[in-house]
Amino acid sequence: MDKNKNSAFLIFLAVVVFLLAGFIFSRQFFPAIFKTKGAINQTQSVGLTQAVELSFSFPVDSVTVAKKLTISPATELFTSWSKDRKTLKISPLKFWDPQTTYQISITGGENIFHLRFNQELAFSTQPYPKIKSLLPIEGEKNVAIDIEEPIMADFDSSLEDYNVKFEVEPALDLAYQLNPEKNKIKLLAKDNFAWQTQYKIGVFLKYKKQSSDQYLKVGQTSFETAQPPPTQWDKDPAILLAQAEKYTSPLIATGKYIDVSLKYQVMVIFEDGQALNSYRISSGKRGLETPLGQFKIENKSPRAWSAKYGLFMPNWMAIVPSGKVGIHELPVWPGGYQEGASHLGIPVSHGCIRLGSEPAKRVYAWAEIGTPVVVHE
Repeated sequence: MDKNKNSAFLIFLAVVVFLLAGFIFSRQFFPAIFKTKGAINQTQSVGLTQAVELSFSFPVDSVTVAKKLTISPATELFTSWSKDRKTLKISPLKFWDPQTTYQISITGGENIFHLRFNQELAFSTQPYPKIKSLLPIEGEKNVAIDIEEPIMADFDSSLEDYNVKFEVEPALDLAYQLNPEKNKIKLLAKDNFAWQTQYKIGVFLKYKKQSSDQYLKVGQTSFETAQPPPTQWDKDPAILLAQAEKYTSPLIATGKYIDVSLKYQVMVIFEDGQALNSYRISSGKRGLETPLGQFKIENKSPRAWSAKYGLFMPNWMAIVPSGKVGIHELPVWPGGYQEGASHLGIPVSHGCIRLGSEPAKRVYAWAEIGTPVVVHE
C-alpha cells in the first residue's frame, strides 16, 4: 500500500514538473521561436504610383495588422494580402508625394498565434528630376540671349510626369521648347530680354497630379544681359532702309545680286544695277561674325533643319559650299515658336544672315542658285 502511494506521489510530482516546465518554456521560448519581423522589399526609390511590399517572417493576423498599421505622412491606402499572410502590398489611392520618406508603424500587431509584435519601417519615393546644368550660369555677365543661345535647363531624367514653372524677375512672358527626350527645356522671352538688365530665374517642379501650390524650387540662376551695340545709323528703321536703298552703290552692274552691310545691318537686293528692296538683317555676333567677301547662293531649302541647334531655318539659302553660313528667316523651334523680329538690326546670330518673315520669303522667291552675295562692312 505504501508502495502504491509513493508511486502515485511520484507520478503527481512528475506531472507538476512537466506542466511547470511547459509553462516556463512557453513563456520564454515560444515567443522567441515564433517572433515576427517585418521588412520592406524595395531597395530603390518607390515610384509615385507603385505598390510597396511588406514581408513578414511569420504569418500574421491580417485584420489586426491592418488595424494597427499607420503611415506618416498620412496617406489613404489600398491594401492586399498574399494567401500565406506573410506579404502585404500597400498602394496609395492617389499617389505618393515625390522625394518623400514615409514611416510605417505597426504597434500591437499579432501573428497567427496571437503573439504581439511592433515594427517600424520606412521607404523613400523617387526624387524630383535634378538640374544637371542651367544656362546662363550663375553670375554670368554680358549675356545675349536669342533663339540659338536660349536659356537652357538640362535635367537628369524625363519631365514627362512633371510640370515645370520658371519665375523671372523682372517678369516676362516666356516661350518654351521641350526636346523629344523631355529632359531639356529651352526658354526665351517672347519680347526678348532687355539689354543691360539683371535677371533672376527660379526653376520649380511639381508632379502633374499635385496641386498648383505644391511646386518645389529645384534651381535658380541670375545673369546680366549685354549692353546694346552702338547705333551708327538712323534710329528710324524706315528711314534707314530708305537711305540704304537710295545710297548703296551696286558692286555688280549686271544681273541679280544681294548686298549685305554688316555695319548698318541692312540687305539691299539689286538687279542690273538697280536697287529693288532693302531689309533689316541680323548677322553674326562678336566671335561668330558673318564672313566678309563675295559668295553665291549654293543651295536653297524652304525649311532647312539645323541639327546643331535643334532649329528650323525657313527659306534657307546657303552662301558657302559647306552650308555652315546662309541667309534665312528668323529660326523656329520644332514646337512652332519663332523668335520675334526685335533683334533685327543687331548682330546676334551664330554667323548666318537673318531676315524677317516676309522679307525672307521675298528674297527666297527672288534669288536663284548662283546669285552673287557680297558681304561687306
